[in-house]
Amino acid sequence: MRRDTRMVGENGTAPHSRRRAPPSPSNLERVGKGREGSGACLLASNGKMETEHIISKKLQLKMKAEHLKSDLLKSFDSQVSEFMDCLIEESSILQPALITTPAMSDKERSKLRHMKPSPDQGKVFVSRRSLLDELFEVNHIRTIYHMFIALLILFILSTLVVDFIDEGRLVLDFDLLVYAFGQLPLVVSIWFCMFLSVLVVPYGLFHIWASRYKSSRHRVLRTLLAGFLFMLYQGVVLGFLPTFLVLRNNLPPASRFIIILEQVRLIMKAYSFIRENVPRVLAFAQDKSSSLIMPQVTQYLYFLFAPTLIYRDSYPRNPYIRWGYVVTKFLQVLGCLFYAYYVFVRLCIPQFHSISLKIFDLRVMVLCVFNSILPGVLVLFLAFFAFLHCWLNAFAEMLRFADRMFYKDWWNSTSFANYYRTWNVVVHDWLYYYVYRDLLWMSEKRFRAVVMLVVFTVSAVVHEYILAICFGFFYPVLFTLFMCFGMMFNFILHDRRKGPIWNVIMWTALFLGQGVLLCLYSQEWYAQSYCPLEQPSFLDLLKPRSWTCHLHQ
Repeated sequence: MRRDTRMVGENGTAPHSRRRAPPSPSNLERVGKGREGSGACLLASNGKMETEHIISKKLQLKMKAEHLKSDLLKSFDSQVSEFMDCLIEESSILQPALITTPAMSDKERSKLRHMKPSPDQGKVFVSRRSLLDELFEVNHIRTIYHMFIALLILFILSTLVVDFIDEGRLVLDFDLLVYAFGQLPLVVSIWFCMFLSVLVVPYGLFHIWASRYKSSRHRVLRTLLAGFLFMLYQGVVLGFLPTFLVLRNNLPPASRFIIILEQVRLIMKAYSFIRENVPRVLAFAQDKSSSLIMPQVTQYLYFLFAPTLIYRDSYPRNPYIRWGYVVTKFLQVLGCLFYAYYVFVRLCIPQFHSISLKIFDLRVMVLCVFNSILPGVLVLFLAFFAFLHCWLNAFAEMLRFADRMFYKDWWNSTSFANYYRTWNVVVHDWLYYYVYRDLLWMSEKRFRAVVMLVVFTVSAVVHEYILAICFGFFYPVLFTLFMCFGMMFNFILHDRRKGPIWNVIMWTALFLGQGVLLCLYSQEWYAQSYCPLEQPSFLDLLKPRSWTCHLHQ
């Protein structure tokens, strides 16, 4: 009995239970055949369904992969430029620290903290090419440039053919260009006086103030006096006198643009020089053991010609000058000038000459705007290419100025906020570092929207001032578009808009705005010519003449 119990504990079965017999080979064969038969039946019934399911899964994965690929390419295309710029700037910032890795004294470390560039000190200049120079190396992009050249050739042929049909001979006069750039000797004289005053007065005032600031007993009084004299010079000598000479001598439009644009550029240059060097003097005045490093006249003179509005004692320089590149850029500027001439002759003058005396109503306005879109867009492209690319690159090459980022890929913008930052990087940097950041610092970063509104207002006022002086009348179309629609689009079409539809919306608004500007300013120009006022009052000068010109016919 004990033996039986032990057997149950060890084997788990009763000693009298019947054990299952092992399967014989014949039974195994029958079982295998049964399983094969059932598997074949399952494959026959569900094999087609499983294959289709696998194929559909593969197609879904392929579609997901294609969407992921498209999103990655878009993200890479939009972010790689900014990432590389940030990487280059950070590497240039870290470079001085890497060079000065050996042990330094406390005095050297203190001096290095003052001299080492940092992101808070402003723009960092690095060696880089202009974007169009890189894009023109691609055949597909260069073809677009060739298309514009072909269009210029067609404009020239069209003008020659029309003149030959109307006159019976080839007419090769350029009356519009001769008129627009009239009185050039006077323009050169005014510019030379402005430039000479900017070279002498701001540098002289700063040198006198800085050299005696540390030893002076009345620092605040001397600083206020020097600041007042500088602002007086900016407002009277650079601000009022050139404008007075332009209006007094009744210069033609293109000559006025030369003087007024140079006036604004020199005012911004002089302010940048003072703004960048005054904190340096204040910092060194607090350090008893350091000596003041004054900027040299040659450094200031180089800055006055350099294609930037941010002053630095030194900039990245190229090793040599490519004179062929310089000649090519100036020839392209000349080509753009003739291109604009033919745009006005073939597309603008015939249209506005015929509608200038019509009654100002909604129908005339709509037709005028839409007929002005094409010439307005061409003028926009020509102004961008001639000045921001060709002119600035030509001077940068002659000065061996290596940082050629005068613009970014503004044509890819999906928001007006990005467009404003990338269209004209030279002016944007000045507004950002000297207006936006300074006002933000004074407000302790509490009123960003107000500061942005101030920046927009400053830019709009300066643009409208340039157009009002150069055209000879006050018609704040650009100011209205800039402050109303520009501000609205800046907040609505912000940086979070990334889809291609937003790029289409940006271009549509930009094209329409160019049509409105060209239409209204051209109508007002002809109205001022056809309906002059002998003794206009102040209100007459503010009232658009094109609204009432038909009453005087």
